[in-house]
Amino acid sequence: MSRTKMELSPGTKAGLGVAGIVQVVFAFLAFWDLANRHPDDVRGPKTAWIPAILINWIGPASYFVFGIRR
Repeated sequence: MSRTKMELSPGTKAGLGVAGIVQVVFAFLAFWDLANRHPDDVRGPKTAWIPAILINWIGPASYFVFGIRR
């Protein structure tokens, strides 16, 4: 049951667009936090978190949950 972009309803297209924007903003916030946080406050090397954050949804979420020392 494969659908092409032309077969999607306008509401579905809008929902996918919003989800994409939220995903990009989430990754941007993770990168911004990583860049501005002191290295002692981050678990592991900061350079290891850069490619991890690039993994959609899971990367930024794991950074915020596991990467920040509290």
